Amino acid sequence: MSDQLYDLAPLSLLRQQSWLSPAFPTGSYSYSHGLEWAVEVAHINDRESLVDWLEADLRYGSGRNEGIFFSEAWRCAIDDDRTKLIEIAELAAAFRGTSEFALESSQQGAACLTTLRRVWPDRILDWLSEILCERHVQPAIAVVLGIRSARVGVSVSLALPAFLQSYIASLVAAGVRLIPLGQTDGQLAIADLEESVLAASAQAKKATIDDLGSAAFMVDLASMAHETQYTRLFRS
Repeated sequence: MSDQLYDLAPLSLLRQQSWLSPAFPTGSYSYSHGLEWAVEVAHINDRESLVDWLEADLRYGSGRNEGIFFSEAWRCAIDDDRTKLIEIAELAAAFRGTSEFALESSQQGAACLTTLRRVWPDRILDWLSEILCERHVQPAIAVVLGIRSARVGVSVSLALPAFLQSYIASLVAAGVRLIPLGQTDGQLAIADLEESVLAASAQAKKATIDDLGSAAFMVDLASMAHETQYTRLFRS
């Protein structure tokens, strides 16, 4: 296979890996996206049920929408369309079904934006931070990473599935702790979701904000129920 098919600078790839690594300080480990309640009531009790739940979220719920926001932000950054970019950023901040999902998105987005501006400065992220602050809007991590991936030269065909894989891997890690599962079962779950990640990425790559929406109602209901769950390890 020719290297010409993947014209990506090694430095760009290294940075992309850094931003999606569990070591990147977004605090994703403290959120379960409603999984904690689903495990509590036995909707999720093994690897197969975890995979089914996450696949539904990825293909029809929050994961699908995150992919669309990422893709739209990437395109805006490539075109330097700042008017549409701020529209996307504001919509992404508001497009949350529950208060815990809003917290999960805003805190991870803010941490991501702060770290990127400090370690890998970029003028568009500086501008975005200023505008969002003026308008009292919280950043969404999909928008922030979509912009920065475009700015570093990673194609959306590579950046988007990598982002959604990171999204899923974080939730699998939560499932490993909650059910609990062994580490090998966790990796098997990630492997089982590879085709769904690729399918969701292909769909989101062609989608626009007009395609936003969710049919994964149980994910939203799980998040609502988690707000009053008596014993909790996670913040969502």
